[in-house]
Amino acid sequence: MALNNSQYDALMRVYQKKQLDSKRRQDERIDEVYRALPQMEEFDREISAISVEQARRLLDGEEGALERLRFKLKELRESKETLLAMGGFAPDYMEPVYTCSECRDTGYVGGRKCKCLKQAEIALLYGQSNLERVLQAENFDCLSFEYYDKTLIVNEEKGISQHEYMRAVVEECRNYAAGFHERGGNLLFTGPAGTGKTFLTNCIAKALLDRAEAVLYLTSSDLFQLISDKRFDHGGEEREEKYKGILECSLLIIDDLGTELTNSFTNSELFYCINTRQLRGRATIISTNLTMNELRDIYSERIFSRIISSYRVIPLFGADIRIKKRLSGKTS
Repeated sequence: MALNNSQYDALMRVYQKKQLDSKRRQDERIDEVYRALPQMEEFDREISAISVEQARRLLDGEEGALERLRFKLKELRESKETLLAMGGFAPDYMEPVYTCSECRDTGYVGGRKCKCLKQAEIALLYGQSNLERVLQAENFDCLSFEYYDKTLIVNEEKGISQHEYMRAVVEECRNYAAGFHERGGNLLFTGPAGTGKTFLTNCIAKALLDRAEAVLYLTSSDLFQLISDKRFDHGGEEREEKYKGILECSLLIIDDLGTELTNSFTNSELFYCINTRQLRGRATIISTNLTMNELRDIYSERIFSRIISSYRVIPLFGADIRIKKRLSGKTS
């Protein structure tokens, strides 16, 4: 995803500050070690002097200079680690500490945007602060099985209760989030209102956002409004960039599919969205109150076929948990 110049410059200033903060923290730690272990400063001066001398010899074409440099530096670093351990410090205590170890707070890895920069772009373009506030309360750590009925049998053949079933579903969602980088995949949550569909998608979103994956959450109405604005050129460059995010983010969550006004336009755009993301290897999670039969009736055959063939369908059952909470006097 691309940003306009002012947005990009603003993000790069954030990354520059991260680098400065990292250097400041490293300098503070180095000073701390030097005060505790004065001989460590001599080690560092010696390493620096040897590196400069051997670099000069390399430029002069001296045979074997590189190998001797590597050997000597290895000896000195091992001695440093031993001295640090004797002083009660970790071996890497004097090394930089980055908020993102992959890009070292530069925003780029091998000339390509790091996933942390991609997530920062999406957060800027989509204003995810509202979602982030929701995720403080809706995540795996806050999940409770209190309102899932142990007497409601959702699988007669196996005698599985709603409570047991939801424990298995949550475990599947945890595994999905944990293995997302390697496996990805698409999910479709179906079931009546208030059975936990949005809560589960938020749990997955929180787990992935914490690992700096590029996650985008949109209600179906917001999704089609954004697509419409882009198609009919309302909103200019920023709308264009937001539209790119729909197709390019690591995980797109479409919540409450079926609440939008459905017509030939939304059918066509929905198929293009989910099909393009599938072809690009991008994961999508959809939640809907519609049954599978209703999905087939409302949307085109090719959409239904794509979902059936490419999505793991997870049906949820039971009464509205939000009503149960209100009746019990709890709001969260």
